[in-house]
Amino acid sequence: MRPDIVVLSTGGTIASTSGDGGATPQKRGAELVEAVPELENYANLTVEEVAQRPSFDMDFETITALREAVVDAVDAGAAGIVVTHGTDTMEESAYALDLTLDVDAPVVFTGAQRRPDEISSDGPANLLTAVRFAAHEQLTGVDGVYIAFDEELHAARDVTKQHTSKLDTFGSPDKGPVAVTTRDGVRFFRAPGSRSVDIPVTEPAASVEMVKSGVGVGAEQVERAVDAGVDGLVVEGTGLGNVTSALGDTIADAIDAGVTVVVTSRCGAGSVSGVYGTGGGGATLAKHGVVSGGDLPAQKARLKLVYALSVVDDDESVREFFEA
Repeated sequence: MRPDIVVLSTGGTIASTSGDGGATPQKRGAELVEAVPELENYANLTVEEVAQRPSFDMDFETITALREAVVDAVDAGAAGIVVTHGTDTMEESAYALDLTLDVDAPVVFTGAQRRPDEISSDGPANLLTAVRFAAHEQLTGVDGVYIAFDEELHAARDVTKQHTSKLDTFGSPDKGPVAVTTRDGVRFFRAPGSRSVDIPVTEPAASVEMVKSGVGVGAEQVERAVDAGVDGLVVEGTGLGNVTSALGDTIADAIDAGVTVVVTSRCGAGSVSGVYGTGGGGATLAKHGVVSGGDLPAQKARLKLVYALSVVDDDESVREFFEA
């Protein structure tokens, strides 16, 4: 018996065609599904339109609407959800749902690197892969949000876009995929399921900005953010989570002013650690009271901080969310 899967369409390259002003999302979700007749071999599909936008312009309002659509679909009996989405911020939308959803059904994001009107568009194959995973018996009744791309399934917490244009753009540094599809079926490398802390937020209410350290970076970015009244800052440091002395000093001032500061690394893999002293070393930042972002990249740490600060207002509670 084929499971009931709901496809939620949000736009992105998988739905885009070229035009005089550049490529824009034009195709609706039903068109994407109709282009892949093999899908009916794996699931009974229902399609819903949530948005029609490029993912580089994704916002919290659309993510909230997407979350609500997932909850409604699962409440109505869907065994799984497939979300078509642009690749630029797919990992962020997927992680946002992984943090805030509490449903016993898999949510599988997918998209394309090449448009439907380009040679060898990867959208149809990725959509088929996503449906195969969402409908698979090993994911039935299992929570968690994933990205299915280029025959691989990745956990939302771990996955990141690693190349601007290659078809195998998504990977999970230090972790690898949860599963892969083969000609003989689906092969799992580890048990599926969410490994993200649950943050019970329906609509985020906190303001969080990102700052990146590098050679000669000064205090101005942090000062402007604090003056603008942000609730939190995510600082993408170098190496193990270090910043320039100028940034280190102004981070201390920001924390004294009541701003929660999370430090991550720009390296792309590995965790931050308070090893070095001096003005901007990780050990010094820890003494100032920064929250460790662990192995999360800055863009995901920002999402986690936005949602955390929407339900708690003290650094220790935020720290508990990041350590969970």
